[in-house]
Amino acid sequence: MLWKVLLSALVLASTTAQAQQYPDRPVRVIVGFAAGSGPDIQARTLAQQLTQSLGQSFFVENRLGANGTIAARAVAQANPDGYTLLFSSSSITPTPHLYKNLGYDTLTDLRPIATVGILDGMLMLVDAKSPIRSVSEFVDHAKKTPVLYGSPGVGNILHLATEVFSQKAGIAMQHVPYKGASEVMTALLGGSVQVMFVTPPSVMGLVKDGRVRALAFTGTKPFPEFPNVPLMKDILPGYEPMGSWGMFFVSGKTPAAVVDRLNGAIREALKVPAVSSIMQRDGYVPDNRNADETAAFFRKEVERIGEAVKAAKIEPN
Repeated sequence: MLWKVLLSALVLASTTAQAQQYPDRPVRVIVGFAAGSGPDIQARTLAQQLTQSLGQSFFVENRLGANGTIAARAVAQANPDGYTLLFSSSSITPTPHLYKNLGYDTLTDLRPIATVGILDGMLMLVDAKSPIRSVSEFVDHAKKTPVLYGSPGVGNILHLATEVFSQKAGIAMQHVPYKGASEVMTALLGGSVQVMFVTPPSVMGLVKDGRVRALAFTGTKPFPEFPNVPLMKDILPGYEPMGSWGMFFVSGKTPAAVVDRLNGAIREALKVPAVSSIMQRDGYVPDNRNADETAAFFRKEVERIGEAVKAAKIEPN
Protein backbone atom coordinates (compact mmCIF):
# COMPACT_ATOMS: atom_id res chain seq x y z
CA MET A 1 0.00 0.00 0.00
CA LEU A 2 2.85 2.34 0.90
CA TRP A 3 4.50 1.84 -2.48
CA LYS A 4 1.27 2.94 -4.22
CA VAL A 5 1.21 6.13 -2.19
CA LEU A 6 4.87 6.78 -2.97
CA LEU A 7 4.31 6.06 -6.66
CA SER A 8 1.38 8.47 -6.76
CA ALA A 9 3.47 11.12 -5.07
CA LEU A 10 6.30 10.62 -7.58
CA VAL A 11 3.90 10.84 -10.52
CA LEU A 12 2.34 14.02 -9.10
CA ALA A 13 5.76 15.56 -8.53
CA SER A 14 6.86 14.66 -12.05
CA THR A 15 3.67 16.10 -13.59
CA THR A 16 3.98 19.29 -11.56
CA ALA A 17 7.59 19.70 -12.69
CA GLN A 18 6.56 19.19 -16.32
CA ALA A 19 3.85 21.82 -15.95
CA GLN A 20 6.31 24.29 -14.47
CA GLN A 21 8.67 23.77 -17.40
CA TYR A 22 5.85 23.84 -19.98
CA PRO A 23 6.22 24.82 -22.73
CA ASP A 24 9.81 23.99 -23.62
CA ARG A 25 9.20 23.70 -27.37
CA PRO A 26 6.79 25.18 -29.98
CA VAL A 27 3.05 24.56 -29.55
CA ARG A 28 0.73 23.90 -32.48
CA VAL A 29 -2.77 25.42 -32.45
CA ILE A 30 -5.10 23.69 -34.91
CA VAL A 31 -8.06 25.71 -36.19
CA GLY A 32 -10.85 24.13 -38.23
CA PHE A 33 -11.73 27.39 -39.96
CA ALA A 34 -10.30 29.27 -42.92
CA ALA A 35 -7.51 31.79 -42.53
CA GLY A 36 -8.98 35.24 -41.97
CA SER A 37 -12.22 33.95 -40.46
CA GLY A 38 -13.38 35.15 -37.04
CA PRO A 39 -12.16 32.07 -35.13
CA ASP A 40 -8.87 32.13 -37.03
CA ILE A 41 -8.24 35.77 -36.09
CA GLN A 42 -9.07 35.05 -32.45
CA ALA A 43 -6.78 32.02 -32.38
CA ARG A 44 -3.90 33.95 -33.95
CA THR A 45 -4.39 36.89 -31.59
CA LEU A 46 -4.15 34.63 -28.54
CA ALA A 47 -1.34 32.56 -30.05
CA GLN A 48 0.75 35.68 -30.56
CA GLN A 49 0.22 36.78 -26.97
CA LEU A 50 0.92 33.31 -25.57
CA THR A 51 4.15 33.25 -27.57
CA GLN A 52 5.22 36.43 -25.80
CA SER A 53 4.07 35.45 -22.32
CA LEU A 54 5.23 31.80 -22.28
CA GLY A 55 8.42 32.19 -24.30
CA GLN A 56 7.72 29.53 -26.92
CA SER A 57 6.15 29.81 -30.34
CA PHE A 58 2.40 29.11 -30.53
CA PHE A 59 1.73 28.70 -34.25
CA VAL A 60 -1.65 28.31 -35.93
CA GLU A 61 -2.40 25.57 -38.46
CA ASN A 62 -5.67 25.71 -40.41
CA ARG A 63 -7.13 22.28 -41.03
CA LEU A 64 -10.51 22.54 -42.73
CA GLY A 65 -13.31 20.11 -43.44
CA ALA A 66 -16.32 18.22 -42.08
CA ASN A 67 -17.67 20.96 -39.80
CA GLY A 68 -14.39 21.19 -37.92
CA THR A 69 -14.26 17.51 -37.05
CA ILE A 70 -11.01 16.93 -38.97
CA ALA A 71 -9.27 19.51 -36.80
CA ALA A 72 -10.88 18.16 -33.63
CA ARG A 73 -9.90 14.57 -34.47
CA ALA A 74 -6.27 15.59 -34.98
CA VAL A 75 -6.14 17.05 -31.47
CA ALA A 76 -8.13 14.25 -29.85
CA GLN A 77 -5.62 11.74 -31.24
CA ALA A 78 -2.52 13.83 -30.50
CA ASN A 79 -0.07 13.09 -27.70
CA PRO A 80 -1.60 14.31 -24.43
CA ASP A 81 1.28 16.60 -23.62
CA GLY A 82 -0.14 20.07 -24.26
CA TYR A 83 1.80 20.70 -27.47
CA THR A 84 -1.17 20.30 -29.82
CA LEU A 85 -4.16 22.54 -29.08
CA LEU A 86 -7.52 23.00 -30.76
CA PHE A 87 -9.28 26.31 -31.07
CA SER A 88 -12.95 26.03 -31.94
CA SER A 89 -16.18 27.96 -31.81
CA SER A 90 -19.46 26.62 -30.49
CA SER A 91 -19.85 24.87 -33.86
CA ILE A 92 -18.16 21.91 -32.19
CA THR A 93 -21.16 21.28 -29.89
CA PRO A 94 -23.55 19.71 -32.43
CA THR A 95 -20.99 17.29 -33.88
CA PRO A 96 -21.47 14.39 -31.43
CA HIS A 97 -25.19 14.52 -32.24
CA LEU A 98 -24.69 14.67 -36.00
CA TYR A 99 -22.07 12.00 -36.71
CA LYS A 100 -22.19 8.35 -35.71
CA ASN A 101 -18.49 7.72 -36.30
CA LEU A 102 -16.48 10.80 -35.38
CA GLY A 103 -13.43 8.76 -34.53
CA TYR A 104 -13.27 10.39 -31.10
CA ASP A 105 -15.51 11.18 -28.14
CA THR A 106 -16.12 14.92 -27.89
CA LEU A 107 -16.57 14.86 -24.12
CA THR A 108 -13.72 12.54 -23.15
CA ASP A 109 -11.09 12.71 -25.90
CA LEU A 110 -11.04 16.51 -25.87
CA ARG A 111 -10.33 18.47 -22.70
CA PRO A 112 -11.53 22.11 -22.54
CA ILE A 113 -8.90 24.60 -21.42
CA ALA A 114 -10.43 28.07 -21.47
CA THR A 115 -12.83 30.27 -23.40
CA VAL A 116 -11.83 33.55 -25.01
CA GLY A 117 -15.25 35.01 -24.30
CA ILE A 118 -18.94 34.55 -24.93
CA LEU A 119 -20.71 36.02 -27.95
CA ASP A 120 -24.20 36.63 -26.64
CA GLY A 121 -26.20 36.03 -29.80
CA MET A 122 -26.65 36.03 -33.57
CA LEU A 123 -28.14 38.44 -36.06
CA MET A 124 -31.09 37.57 -38.26
CA LEU A 125 -30.38 39.19 -41.63
CA VAL A 126 -32.22 39.93 -44.86
CA ASP A 127 -30.93 41.70 -47.95
CA ALA A 128 -31.23 45.48 -47.67
CA LYS A 129 -33.23 45.42 -50.92
CA SER A 130 -35.90 43.30 -49.23
CA PRO A 131 -39.14 45.13 -48.36
CA ILE A 132 -39.25 43.20 -45.04
CA ARG A 133 -38.27 45.41 -42.11
CA SER A 134 -39.28 43.44 -39.01
CA VAL A 135 -39.53 39.89 -37.71
CA SER A 136 -43.34 40.10 -37.67
CA GLU A 137 -43.34 41.14 -41.33
CA PHE A 138 -40.98 38.27 -42.12
CA VAL A 139 -43.19 35.73 -40.32
CA ASP A 140 -46.30 36.99 -42.14
CA HIS A 141 -44.43 36.74 -45.44
CA ALA A 142 -43.16 33.21 -44.71
CA LYS A 143 -46.68 32.02 -43.93
CA LYS A 144 -47.80 33.07 -47.41
CA THR A 145 -44.73 32.53 -49.58
CA PRO A 146 -42.06 29.78 -49.63
CA VAL A 147 -38.83 31.05 -48.07
CA LEU A 148 -35.30 29.72 -48.49
CA TYR A 149 -32.61 30.22 -45.86
CA GLY A 150 -28.92 29.40 -45.98
CA SER A 151 -26.34 28.18 -43.49
CA PRO A 152 -22.82 26.68 -43.64
CA GLY A 153 -23.96 23.04 -43.79
CA VAL A 154 -26.39 20.75 -42.03
CA GLY A 155 -26.46 20.78 -38.22
CA ASN A 156 -24.15 23.73 -37.67
CA ILE A 157 -25.04 26.24 -34.96
CA LEU A 158 -26.46 28.74 -37.48
CA HIS A 159 -28.67 26.06 -39.03
CA LEU A 160 -29.97 25.11 -35.58
CA ALA A 161 -30.64 28.72 -34.58
CA THR A 162 -32.73 29.18 -37.73
CA GLU A 163 -34.66 25.97 -37.16
CA VAL A 164 -35.45 26.96 -33.57
CA PHE A 165 -36.70 30.31 -34.86
CA SER A 166 -38.90 28.57 -37.45
CA GLN A 167 -40.50 26.38 -34.81
CA LYS A 168 -41.12 29.23 -32.38
CA ALA A 169 -42.54 31.40 -35.18
CA GLY A 170 -44.76 28.62 -36.50
CA ILE A 171 -43.38 28.75 -40.03
CA ALA A 172 -41.64 26.33 -42.40
CA MET A 173 -38.59 27.34 -44.42
CA GLN A 174 -36.42 25.39 -46.84
CA HIS A 175 -32.78 24.98 -45.84
CA VAL A 176 -30.04 25.47 -48.44
CA PRO A 177 -26.64 24.32 -47.13
CA TYR A 178 -23.43 26.01 -48.28
CA LYS A 179 -19.75 25.39 -47.64
CA GLY A 180 -19.24 28.51 -45.54
CA ALA A 181 -20.84 31.66 -44.15
CA SER A 182 -19.30 33.80 -46.90
CA GLU A 183 -21.10 31.70 -49.52
CA VAL A 184 -24.36 32.10 -47.62
CA MET A 185 -23.90 35.88 -47.60
CA THR A 186 -23.24 35.86 -51.35
CA ALA A 187 -26.45 33.89 -51.82
CA LEU A 188 -28.38 36.33 -49.63
CA LEU A 189 -27.11 39.37 -51.54
CA GLY A 190 -27.81 37.60 -54.83
CA GLY A 191 -31.37 36.66 -53.90
CA SER A 192 -30.82 32.89 -53.84
CA VAL A 193 -31.90 32.77 -50.18
CA GLN A 194 -34.07 35.25 -48.31
CA VAL A 195 -32.68 35.09 -44.76
CA MET A 196 -29.71 33.93 -42.73
CA PHE A 197 -28.64 33.79 -39.09
CA VAL A 198 -24.99 34.71 -38.48
CA THR A 199 -22.63 35.75 -35.71
CA PRO A 200 -22.05 39.53 -35.82
CA PRO A 201 -18.24 39.82 -36.25
CA SER A 202 -18.20 38.67 -39.87
CA VAL A 203 -21.04 40.95 -41.03
CA MET A 204 -20.71 44.17 -39.02
CA GLY A 205 -19.27 46.04 -42.01
CA LEU A 206 -22.11 44.94 -44.29
CA VAL A 207 -24.72 45.98 -41.73
CA LYS A 208 -23.10 49.37 -41.17
CA ASP A 209 -22.77 49.92 -44.93
CA GLY A 210 -26.48 49.22 -45.36
CA ARG A 211 -26.04 46.21 -47.64
CA VAL A 212 -27.96 43.89 -45.28
CA ARG A 213 -30.68 44.59 -42.73
CA ALA A 214 -30.66 43.12 -39.22
CA LEU A 215 -34.19 42.19 -38.13
CA ALA A 216 -33.28 40.84 -34.69
CA PHE A 217 -30.48 39.78 -32.36
CA THR A 218 -30.81 36.45 -30.52
CA GLY A 219 -28.86 37.45 -27.39
CA THR A 220 -29.96 38.31 -23.87
CA LYS A 221 -29.24 42.03 -24.35
CA PRO A 222 -28.70 44.35 -27.33
CA PHE A 223 -25.52 43.92 -29.34
CA PRO A 224 -23.24 46.87 -28.47
CA GLU A 225 -22.57 47.88 -32.10
CA PHE A 226 -26.26 47.72 -33.02
CA PRO A 227 -28.22 48.76 -29.93
CA ASN A 228 -31.39 49.51 -31.93
CA VAL A 229 -31.72 46.01 -33.35
CA PRO A 230 -34.58 44.37 -31.38
CA LEU A 231 -34.08 41.24 -29.30
CA MET A 232 -35.62 38.03 -30.61
CA LYS A 233 -36.67 37.00 -27.10
CA ASP A 234 -38.85 40.12 -26.88
CA ILE A 235 -40.52 39.30 -30.20
CA LEU A 236 -40.95 35.54 -29.87
CA PRO A 237 -41.78 34.49 -26.30
CA GLY A 238 -39.98 31.29 -25.38
CA TYR A 239 -37.13 31.81 -27.83
CA GLU A 240 -34.04 30.81 -25.86
CA PRO A 241 -31.06 33.09 -26.59
CA MET A 242 -28.47 31.32 -28.71
CA GLY A 243 -24.98 32.65 -29.21
CA SER A 244 -21.43 31.46 -29.67
CA TRP A 245 -18.02 31.35 -28.01
CA GLY A 246 -14.39 30.56 -28.70
CA MET A 247 -12.62 27.83 -26.73
CA PHE A 248 -9.23 26.14 -26.52
CA PHE A 249 -9.02 22.36 -26.13
CA VAL A 250 -6.29 19.78 -25.69
CA SER A 251 -6.16 16.00 -25.89
CA GLY A 252 -8.34 14.40 -23.21
CA LYS A 253 -5.59 12.77 -21.14
CA THR A 254 -3.38 15.84 -20.90
CA PRO A 255 -2.28 16.31 -17.26
CA ALA A 256 -4.42 18.70 -15.23
CA ALA A 257 -1.35 20.72 -14.22
CA VAL A 258 -0.59 21.52 -17.88
CA VAL A 259 -4.23 22.38 -18.57
CA ASP A 260 -4.32 24.67 -15.54
CA ARG A 261 -1.14 26.41 -16.66
CA LEU A 262 -2.62 27.02 -20.10
CA ASN A 263 -5.91 28.18 -18.60
CA GLY A 264 -4.10 30.73 -16.44
CA ALA A 265 -1.96 31.93 -19.35
CA ILE A 266 -4.99 32.40 -21.62
CA ARG A 267 -6.93 34.28 -18.96
CA GLU A 268 -3.98 36.60 -18.42
CA ALA A 269 -3.56 37.06 -22.17
CA LEU A 270 -7.17 38.19 -22.45
CA LYS A 271 -6.40 41.08 -20.10
CA VAL A 272 -3.78 42.51 -22.47
CA PRO A 273 -5.33 45.55 -24.25
CA ALA A 274 -4.16 44.43 -27.71
CA VAL A 275 -6.04 41.15 -27.19
CA SER A 276 -9.10 42.35 -25.28
CA SER A 277 -9.77 45.12 -27.81
CA ILE A 278 -10.10 42.57 -30.63
CA MET A 279 -12.41 40.31 -28.60
CA GLN A 280 -14.60 43.22 -27.50
CA ARG A 281 -14.67 44.61 -31.04
CA ASP A 282 -16.16 41.30 -32.15
CA GLY A 283 -18.75 41.45 -29.38
CA TYR A 284 -17.28 38.84 -27.05
CA VAL A 285 -18.00 39.28 -23.34
CA PRO A 286 -14.93 38.40 -21.22
CA ASP A 287 -15.09 35.04 -19.49
CA ASN A 288 -12.92 34.10 -16.51
CA ARG A 289 -13.72 30.44 -15.84
CA ASN A 290 -11.01 28.13 -14.57
CA ALA A 291 -10.36 24.83 -16.35
CA ASP A 292 -12.90 22.79 -14.36
CA GLU A 293 -15.59 25.45 -14.80
CA THR A 294 -14.83 25.61 -18.52
CA ALA A 295 -15.25 21.83 -18.81
CA ALA A 296 -18.60 21.95 -16.97
CA PHE A 297 -19.78 24.80 -19.20
CA PHE A 298 -18.78 22.88 -22.32
CA ARG A 299 -20.61 19.72 -21.23
CA LYS A 300 -23.81 21.71 -20.63
CA GLU A 301 -23.48 23.37 -24.03
CA VAL A 302 -23.13 20.00 -25.79
CA GLU A 303 -26.21 18.72 -23.98
CA ARG A 304 -28.23 21.87 -24.74
CA ILE A 305 -27.39 21.84 -28.43
CA GLY A 306 -28.24 18.14 -28.53
CA GLU A 307 -31.80 19.08 -27.63
CA ALA A 308 -31.84 21.62 -30.47
CA VAL A 309 -30.64 18.94 -32.91
CA LYS A 310 -33.50 16.68 -31.81
CA ALA A 311 -35.99 19.52 -32.11
CA ALA A 312 -34.77 20.17 -35.65
CA LYS A 313 -35.31 16.45 -36.40
CA ILE A 314 -31.81 16.04 -37.79
CA GLU A 315 -30.78 12.39 -37.94
CA PRO A 316 -27.11 11.52 -37.31
CA ASN A 317 -25.25 10.04 -40.22
